Order: sequence, then structure tokens, then C-alpha cells
Amino acid sequence: MSNVLYNRNLKGVKIMTKNMHIGFIGTGVMGKSMISNLLKSNFKVSIFTRTKSKAEHLIKQGATWESSIAELSQKADIVITMVGYPTDVEEVYFGSEGILNNSKEGTYLIDMTTSKPSLAIDIFNEARSKKMFAVDAPVSGGDIGAKNGSLAIMVGGEQKVFNHLLPVFKVLGENIILQGAAGAGQHTKMANQITIASNMIGVAEAIMYAKKAGLDPSQVLDSITTGAAGSWSLSNLAPRMIQHDDAPGFYIKHFIKDMKIAIESAKEMGLETPGLALSLKLYEELAKKGEEDSGTQALIKWFEE
Repeated sequence: MSNVLYNRNLKGVKIMTKNMHIGFIGTGVMGKSMISNLLKSNFKVSIFTRTKSKAEHLIKQGATWESSIAELSQKADIVITMVGYPTDVEEVYFGSEGILNNSKEGTYLIDMTTSKPSLAIDIFNEARSKKMFAVDAPVSGGDIGAKNGSLAIMVGGEQKVFNHLLPVFKVLGENIILQGAAGAGQHTKMANQITIASNMIGVAEAIMYAKKAGLDPSQVLDSITTGAAGSWSLSNLAPRMIQHDDAPGFYIKHFIKDMKIAIESAKEMGLETPGLALSLKLYEELAKKGEEDSGTQALIKWFEE
């Protein structure tokens, strides 16, 4: 299967009508902005949250709140999930009140949670057996990318399904690539998280080095972000480290989950990942000290102690 990068001039893409009904499960840091962007693009969106009051800001924007996952699934033409952990994904999809047991034939299922590649394959196979279409489509870009509709979207699934869903993906992101068959999106996200894991250590160490050397770390960033050291984390999270802004664009607890999935997947392939293992160790130590709900940039606190 060839890779396909979405661009505004892509030919042969079936244009999805805006009357397609989207069901969205997961209204957290990322999900709420993604839903907002879909509503701004005039898609009809239903949402599910355990507590309706937590969805009031989205309801005011035009979203319809459903009282259960089953109710949402029965109404939607496309169901998007953005939940926390693989166990949540499994429950949302395979539970008796879940998506796979309540959606109608022909429904498109998009799991944008960072989860296990093997689980993505299970969802794909079960969906196919029920004449539904499933893709795994984890994202990167954090809260900023979600708000700006500029997420990188890594997709695993069938070409024809990917083409059909492009009008939805383009509302949520910019760098949209079909990486291969079911599970390929999740494997790509693992490569993304492995890269970030070691990079975050380097970013935190660089800031601490600048401080110890008596330099202005913000001014140091002005020099190094545009050179060979440049990265998204350096440009977007290092300033938050300097300002002691721990607000979560991405929770430490979720990054720990991702790193554990990546280590497990790497071991299954016979690959050692020492940089990833070190990053996991540091973040787990922070989590034990009560930082699990802080943003990943709170790693700087490990070095400040």
C-alpha cells in the first residue's frame, strides 16, 4: 500500500458532504479543540461524556450531547474516539454498550487515541466482520496543534477508507499520511514518542546547563531553536519550562502510558531502546511525586531538585 500525503489539490478524493453525522468520544485537552474545529467547519457532531456539565462549552458551540456510547454509535455515520488508555479503547469499542456492538453497517470508525498496534488490528478485524470501516489515526502536535487544526495525523488502514475520511482529517490536521495497513498508524506514533522521549531530556538538560552557566535561557533558545538542535519540543515546551508553566498540553501520565506501549512493542520486535527507558524512568519518578497530571515539560523539575 503506497503512502498518501493529504494536500489541497489531491485528485480522486471523494468529497464528504457536511451532513455526515460525526460522533466524538473523548472531550479532554485534545478532544475538545478537535470537536470545536469540526463544529466550526459545519459538521454535525454528537458527543459523549460521563458528566454532561463537562461538555457544556461544546454544547454551546453546537454539539449534541448523547447519554451513552451506544446512543451515540447508533446515530453516527463516523465515530471518532480520543480517550486515555488502551483499556479505555477496548471498553469503548468492545463493551456490550460499545461502538462495535451498536453502530450500524457502513459506519466509519476512527481511533485517534495513542494505543497498542495490536488493539488497532483487533478493532479493524472486528469492524470488517460487521461491515464497518476502521482506521487507527493517532496524532501529534499537543494542545497547540489541536487548537490550530495543525495536527500530524498518522493513519493505518485501507486506502479507500483513508480517501473517504480525508475531509474530516483535513479539519483536524495538516500533515496527514496513510502509513500502511491497520496498526501502522500506532506504530508510527510509537516512533514519534520514542523521538520525543530522548529529546525532552536533552531540552531540559540544555536549559539547566544555560542557567548554571549564568546565561539567560530564553536568549539561548533564540539562538539554538533555529539551528541543528531545533525541534518542536525546544520551540514550544522549553519556553514553558523556563516560565514554570506546567499546564498540560499533554499529561505526564499519558506520556508514561505511551512509552510503556513503545517499549513493549520494541521488545516484541527484538529492539532495545535505552533512551526511551531512561526517559520513562525519569517521568515515573516525577509521577510518584505527584506530577502525573502536569504537562510533559514538567520534566525540568527532575533536574531542578
